[in-house]
Amino acid sequence: MTAIDVRPSSDAEAVAGAVAAALRTVESNIGAFGDRYPADTTTGNRYPLRPASGGRPEGANVGWTTSFWPGMLWLAHELTGDDAFERAALSHVDSFADRVRHRVDLDTHDLGFLYTLACVVPWRRTGDELARHSAIEAADHLLSRFLEPAGIIQAWGDLNDPQQRGRTIIDSLMNTPLLFWASQTTGDPRYAEAARRHTAQLRENILRPDGTTFHTYYWDPRTGEPLRGETEQGHADDSCWARGQAWGIYGFSLNHRYTGDASLRAAAVRCADYFLAHLPVDHVAFWDLEFTDGSVEERDSSAAAIAACGLLDLADQLPAGADADRYRSVAARIVGSLIDSYSTAGHPEANALLRHGVYDKPKGVGVDEGNLWGDYFYLEALTRLTRPGWINPWQPHEL
Repeated sequence: MTAIDVRPSSDAEAVAGAVAAALRTVESNIGAFGDRYPADTTTGNRYPLRPASGGRPEGANVGWTTSFWPGMLWLAHELTGDDAFERAALSHVDSFADRVRHRVDLDTHDLGFLYTLACVVPWRRTGDELARHSAIEAADHLLSRFLEPAGIIQAWGDLNDPQQRGRTIIDSLMNTPLLFWASQTTGDPRYAEAARRHTAQLRENILRPDGTTFHTYYWDPRTGEPLRGETEQGHADDSCWARGQAWGIYGFSLNHRYTGDASLRAAAVRCADYFLAHLPVDHVAFWDLEFTDGSVEERDSSAAAIAACGLLDLADQLPAGADADRYRSVAARIVGSLIDSYSTAGHPEANALLRHGVYDKPKGVGVDEGNLWGDYFYLEALTRLTRPGWINPWQPHEL
């Protein structure tokens, strides 16, 4: 990665220019991808189609990241009012309906990521009944992953897989909004109760006393006893994976919105304060917060984008004053740095929105490349900065 310009843009003109550049890329990608799906990460800053796998063709709806593409289309429609973006976004509902109906690659907690953006949003925006039905089906499947007596939602794999049984991860905090939405929509309290119990377990176990987070944590599935924390994508079991810490900021903040539990807001504050205390000069985290200025390790622009969204969400839930103002100010600096030194504006060869992300450094996957979640949360952060009062897809809405 080249040297970083440490003078982040935070003024309205720079943000407006970044929005315009991002929208041009999203519009161009409609022609390239349509109702198919890009790969998780770029190769040389360009997304290819999702690779063929399991008898399914290139661009098929498999994996945990596909909803970020229609999610960007919905954001583009929010920002422009252009019906072309809405039509392109709605074209994905059938694919997600087929996926949950035929149980394609559903052995994951990431159903919350997938169906919140791809189906809850179109239901809220257009009243699409297929989208609503599919999102409830997905919530049912997610609820089936809730393990008694541990009180957690298993993250990955078949529920009988001994390697995965009793395991959850920090990212799951972003998947519980689907369950809260399902209770709000159907009147069935079981979804929300599972989400509350799961989030409380993460607050007590995945969040360490010093404000750092484990990536992944195990419980005994028979007794419910908390066992141990580990990492899959961080530098070490006892380090602090940057993207996981960003999920903690945003995820605990969102779960506070649904529950009103002040301990969850306090957890988000603890995650935020540690994250901010370990940022380099340009405010874009290295892929693990163990690293800072002077390191030769890679940055993770996606962690920065997620954290910016989480900080803005958290600030809106704090009393007016110094802490809320500080979180908003730092979020603006993070976004400004992304605009200046990590966005693809001025890089016409790229079809991502952000460069210099990291998917999984230990496994050498998507290192120093763009990725779909980074692009989505960057565009969400830009939307937050340009649309005060905007209600994001993850938080409660009026029925």
